[in-house]
Amino acid sequence: MTRALGVALPIVQGPMAGGVTTPQLVAAVANAGGLGSLGAGYMDAAAIRSAIREIRALTGRPFAVNVFVGEPRAEAASGVDKINEAMHVYRRELGLEAPTQLKGVPLLEEQLRVVLEERVPLLSFTFGVLSAAWLQQLHSAGCSVMGTATTVREAAALADAGVDLIVAQGAEAGGHRGTFLAPVDRSMVGLMALLPQVVDQVRVPVVAAGGIMDGRGIVAALALGAAGVQLGTAFLPCPESGAHPKHKDAVLSATDESTVLTRVFSGKPARGIANRFIAEMSRHDDAIPPYPIQHELTTDIRRAAAAAGRAELMSLWAGQAAGMSSSRPAGEVVTSLNAQVETVLRRLRG
Repeated sequence: MTRALGVALPIVQGPMAGGVTTPQLVAAVANAGGLGSLGAGYMDAAAIRSAIREIRALTGRPFAVNVFVGEPRAEAASGVDKINEAMHVYRRELGLEAPTQLKGVPLLEEQLRVVLEERVPLLSFTFGVLSAAWLQQLHSAGCSVMGTATTVREAAALADAGVDLIVAQGAEAGGHRGTFLAPVDRSMVGLMALLPQVVDQVRVPVVAAGGIMDGRGIVAALALGAAGVQLGTAFLPCPESGAHPKHKDAVLSATDESTVLTRVFSGKPARGIANRFIAEMSRHDDAIPPYPIQHELTTDIRRAAAAAGRAELMSLWAGQAAGMSSSRPAGEVVTSLNAQVETVLRRLRG
């Protein structure tokens, strides 16, 4: 993996969308020898181009851009009156009116054109399989491609499509599930069970993701056949992260029992720290529309809650091992992880 991507360490900073993965965070990880990743799923083409150029002004090392595939745009949504009525209490608290029009998610084709034009070293994606036509264009431009799998069947589909690397996302991982071929209740496979089965099935490098926070987790993943690891929650509280201060505080004070899987914020299953919004809106689960409609319907609530510092109404994405995180600079996190790996390996060698 390090040879293929031109990085010193097989450590990938998870591409957390929504403004968490700032150019400063991506560059700090890259400068420390890892692979920084820009979570660009919600960004339009102009914003992606600007972020890429800012990253390049901060580092000359390889980095990745991550996008969402296989997702429709949020056009005029019918049948949302019931869920809007359920969320009226939060809008009233925050002084908001219910949205009358959905903005829709950015067009994937426009995002990918920027990646091609800017000659990004690695394109990673989640929620499906990138089309053969786009894979060919990216490969022709010298861009490596990495997909996300939550089951062995999904990993096989990605390998058959021709990706260069596969992220095996265990059930422990924070944020949205990358599931695309099975119901979520059948794809919540823990990393220790998922990783060796994926490695045995495919012939491309596999990157382990989910619950890895220190050198012990990295060594365990490598022992199970991973070519590298991807950590998101470990970088979320870093000063370079764009996460809200309340989000960072929640991660730093989390325990192993703090997170839950929920659809209430976006319509797609995601792991985050339990709060009031999740507890109350889970009662209306049958009325929640799919992604990206629910994501658009809750955007105003999440933004207003963040502006008011109301953590109980914010999406606080985090993995099951969030309690192991710290608020050190991202470069120090990477350096520390590498030192911890060496310590664990020395101990194992006796």
